[in-house]
Amino acid sequence: MMMRMSKIKAIAGIIKRKLKVYCSESSTTLKRITRIKEIVDKLMEELKHEALDVDIQDEMETLIQELQCRLSEREAALKDQRRFSEGLRDIMEGPSTSHASLRFLPGRIPDDSNIIDNHDFSGGLHSANSDSCEGFVVSPGCGYPEGISENLKQGRYAVITNRKEFWHGLQQDITNRISTQCAYTFRAEVAISGGSSSVARVQACLSRELQDSTKIGFPIGRTSAATDHWETLEGTFSLSHMPYRVTLYLEGPPPGVDLLIKSVMVSYIHSTGSLCHDIIRNPEFENGLKHWSGRGCTMVLYNSSWSGRGCKLVLHDSMGDGRVLPKSGNFFVSTENRTRDCNGIEHEITGRVDRKLAYDVVATVRVFGNNITSEDVRAKLWVQRADLHEQYIEIASVQATDKDWVQLQGKFLLNGYASRVIIYLEGPPPGTDILLDNLVVKRAAKVPRASRPIIEKALFGVNIITNSNLSDGTNEWTPFWQCNLSVKTGSPYILPPLAEDLLGSQPLSGRYILVTKRMQRWEGPGQIITDKVKPYVTYQVSAWVRIDTRAPTPQIVNVVIKVDHQWVSGGKVEINDDQWNEIGGSFRIETQPAKIIVLVQGPAAGVDLMVSGLQIFPVDRRARFRHLRKQTDRIRKRDVTLKFTRSNASTLGGTLVKIRQTQNSFPFGSCINRSSIDNEDFVNFFSKNFNWAVFPEELKWSRIELEQKNLDYRFKDVDEMMDLCTRHNIQLRGVCIVQSQSRTRALSRNDLRVSVHENIVALLSSYKGKFNHYAVNNDIMNGSFNQDQDHLERDFLVDMFKIANASDPFATLFLKDYHVEDGFHLDKYTDHIRDLKKQGALIGGIGIQGHMNSPIGPIVCSALDKLARLGIPMWFTELDVSSDNEYVRADDIEVMLREAFAHHAVKGVMLWGFWELLMNRGNAHLVNAEGDLNEAGKRYLALKKEWLTHAQGHLDEEGRFEFRGFHGSYEVEVSSSGKKVDKTFVVDEGEDPITITVDL
Repeated sequence: MMMRMSKIKAIAGIIKRKLKVYCSESSTTLKRITRIKEIVDKLMEELKHEALDVDIQDEMETLIQELQCRLSEREAALKDQRRFSEGLRDIMEGPSTSHASLRFLPGRIPDDSNIIDNHDFSGGLHSANSDSCEGFVVSPGCGYPEGISENLKQGRYAVITNRKEFWHGLQQDITNRISTQCAYTFRAEVAISGGSSSVARVQACLSRELQDSTKIGFPIGRTSAATDHWETLEGTFSLSHMPYRVTLYLEGPPPGVDLLIKSVMVSYIHSTGSLCHDIIRNPEFENGLKHWSGRGCTMVLYNSSWSGRGCKLVLHDSMGDGRVLPKSGNFFVSTENRTRDCNGIEHEITGRVDRKLAYDVVATVRVFGNNITSEDVRAKLWVQRADLHEQYIEIASVQATDKDWVQLQGKFLLNGYASRVIIYLEGPPPGTDILLDNLVVKRAAKVPRASRPIIEKALFGVNIITNSNLSDGTNEWTPFWQCNLSVKTGSPYILPPLAEDLLGSQPLSGRYILVTKRMQRWEGPGQIITDKVKPYVTYQVSAWVRIDTRAPTPQIVNVVIKVDHQWVSGGKVEINDDQWNEIGGSFRIETQPAKIIVLVQGPAAGVDLMVSGLQIFPVDRRARFRHLRKQTDRIRKRDVTLKFTRSNASTLGGTLVKIRQTQNSFPFGSCINRSSIDNEDFVNFFSKNFNWAVFPEELKWSRIELEQKNLDYRFKDVDEMMDLCTRHNIQLRGVCIVQSQSRTRALSRNDLRVSVHENIVALLSSYKGKFNHYAVNNDIMNGSFNQDQDHLERDFLVDMFKIANASDPFATLFLKDYHVEDGFHLDKYTDHIRDLKKQGALIGGIGIQGHMNSPIGPIVCSALDKLARLGIPMWFTELDVSSDNEYVRADDIEVMLREAFAHHAVKGVMLWGFWELLMNRGNAHLVNAEGDLNEAGKRYLALKKEWLTHAQGHLDEEGRFEFRGFHGSYEVEVSSSGKKVDKTFVVDEGEDPITITVDL
């Protein structure tokens, strides 16, 4: 039957729309492309049997052919991106070379500036695999093939033709001509011929073959080649380790398109890594502004370009009538005419730094301008991959002043292969100039292995506060600043509950300190405790506090420890009544200071403060582990009976069985980001030691919605991260769906409702069924919409859960917040969750962030117990601990993980990173920047190993074997009559005994 013209026009319209989509960089799956190609092929067959006008027939065939070409290009790009993200590429297919099937013949020996043999094809070409593609050299003397543009009919160059795959091209082995710790530039002139499109992507790649024949490929340059002129394809590369073989190859146009290559250059630049001591060229401006430039930016996320007026750089030997002089050397540089805070000073270090190596950065800076005293100056890294993907890396920041030079110090790590790298300074508001005296970037020295700290014997459970019960009046107590202290009676006679867990039921005196005439919030009672606090010992803080009945509420009361000139928190509480409130916390010092003072302070000026029974005592945290192990055994294990059966009637009694647990089913996860998965060492550790993942930045509303009503939740970064997790069977948690951001603060109540609704629907509909959990609102006690702006009524928070559930009913919806596990926001958070549940919010999980300092088990457990009364599963969603000493950090992470794993209501733990320089918090990592496992990482792995069950023994006469094991997946090996049989089974969650039948 003839197709109707309306159908023809509809199909033509569809094809045109598809062309528009596939000419863009939109994310499209390979499966979808394959399906569309099948439909197009079928359509071509149908057209052959239609009696159409010649013009219509030609138009339809042209459109379909162009669509096929675009689909092939997109398919090739996706395949390349997949290999690139995995970091693994099979360069050889079978016995032949299919990525680059033609080799250069030795011709003229290259000069010292080019390591490529026969770089101009004067020696012709040699076909290494004639079945893959063909090639020849053309020149004015031998003529040019038909179809090549007139603009290209000059000079000598190679033509690669009969290409059946996009990776068919040209290659050369360069193993013996490159060295490690050296940087090289690559440059080639390329064009295309044939096909239906006038442009196509061409790329240069490097293949590294290891001794075990594993091949790893990565792109070093990429461009869009044309049919009518030559394009320059260029990039840089370096090798930190020398593989068995290194091959350079050029590839990329769609099948059927000829690849034209005019010349190939690979030149040595300089040494890199540990051999390179001059990463920054002209670091003190002795050669003027050579290698330096001003940075201006017009920034579009995910497809950024740097343009605009930017700012000007000026070289000085002094400024401000001689008030500003160089700190070192003879010159410094300043910006002028900064119009944005991202304008500043930049220096390109492409090819001078290597991936997977840590680098130290030290800059000497200050600021200059009218009516300024200090401003934030930031050092950042801009990194561009060969596929033009961009990344911004925070290095460090410092409060710079107009009075003197200050040092900005930090570190950075490159995970993937970069085609361009620029280090730059930015930060102050427009009109304020950045001054730079010098900048040094060098390979970070290996940090010596830490030693376990020597801890002086501490009297655990003994209060170090003198005259705590006030039996000697205010003796040993000092009023800090202008307040008055006096002793009164009428306070509780019992210890606060958190202290009672460790100190027992010691009675208190009923006396308290009354603090009056407070002129500032920081005024209150204190004691000098310098000689009583030991480094690396963890101290618990406990007291009763109260405020004047006439004081407005809420009021914050906190215990702070002044360590020389630094302040350390010892706990805080928000008071909303005139009752006695418990305040609790903990602290630790890691060096011996000259002076330590403990202070109780916090309410607003003029508010009277009452303090009773202040206790500060050292805690033996490991003493609690025995109790936690028993608790863990009760809730994370169950009695298992394996019942073995087989078809024949022979007895199984006495048969040897060996049981090995392969994975505990309890979720242990971590956050990851897109750049981190370019580091194969990171991926290896992550995939082996975690079974859940969360993307902390890639799906945040503030990152996606760049402009109002511009939501784009389907993009390459997230898809590549999801692909990695899918390959390794890692489950996904979604980061917060809604979070306050600068743009939302300017919206009206109704506009904000609409914006929030659109955001929730856009995100959850885009990834429906992909993420197991979502946090609907983040930091609801600390800056949510209704708390900060009063823009959204509480009922709309309930609506957020309903909208999210309707958009993705498969996902469990969470709230999450911080300062919960230490008790500060615990009561408010609990009341808020209870209130939302009462109003119908579909809360399926409670998130506890868990950014802890010197954690103490009973304090954490008390918070978990209180939240557990709500009857909702709990997760630690952002857990990290921090200590300069990795042994102390290991103790801290063990405290937190044991408390979580031993609590029946905790259903999972997500670490907020584990790799140095790839997480927000300093001194919190388990793995050092260059891949070395530290003591905290070893402790984590030891706990994971402890929470696996292994057993062996013999079957009884009825073919049964009993053991008690952790929930999770198991392998069992049965040995009988010289034969071994391997089976698998799963122990599901539960505390009751379970019988599992294993059929042999």
